[in-house]
Amino acid sequence: MRASLDTNAIIHFYKASLQDILFQFFEDGVFIYEQIRDIELEHHGKDILNQVDADIEAGKIKKYTDIELKELHVFRIFENNVLDNKMLYGAGDLGEVYAIALAQTIGAYSLVTDDIKQGGPYMSLMQFDDDIMPFNFADILILRYLVGDADALKTVKDFDLINKNSDLNWIFRSQVIKFIRRFWKSPYRLEDSKWMQELVIQNKIAVKTKFTELQKLI
Repeated sequence: MRASLDTNAIIHFYKASLQDILFQFFEDGVFIYEQIRDIELEHHGKDILNQVDADIEAGKIKKYTDIELKELHVFRIFENNVLDNKMLYGAGDLGEVYAIALAQTIGAYSLVTDDIKQGGPYMSLMQFDDDIMPFNFADILILRYLVGDADALKTVKDFDLINKNSDLNWIFRSQVIKFIRRFWKSPYRLEDSKWMQELVIQNKIAVKTKFTELQKLI
């Protein structure tokens, strides 16, 4: 999968030194828009900038600039996507606006954002008829666990590490319940449920067994 990253998700993974999870999980590419690097992270993530820049330099993160978007002849499309998303979200969601617009422009299937407030991009995208699938850091950890790239203990430890380093005060049990509701019990979009069914079949996931094992630790 390919993913466009929002500011807060970048900060949360990097503060816990778990950014490699992003590169391993989204093996088809991880992308950011230049303004997220040059303005959003300058204001909110100075302590991780050197690490982000090193990963951009190493090719782990692809940073899209206006010049590159113009060279690809998609800059006008990107501008229109930005304007459309600005109408949906508040001024405080500018990082998310750019991240969503970039995903829509370059065809990234996923948006990684930890902005889960009501009316925010994460909740809204789950209800829109849109090709973009939003994930927060807990979603990614659970998905990594389900496909077998981490065991239950490591999954809980990594959640606690991100939660602690970013002072999020999230409760993992609640995130697991929301995840199950989203993909199985009461999905916002039928497409999400179908996507999960395909993932389960492709990876031969014993869903009940997996969640039972995880529940014992949380």
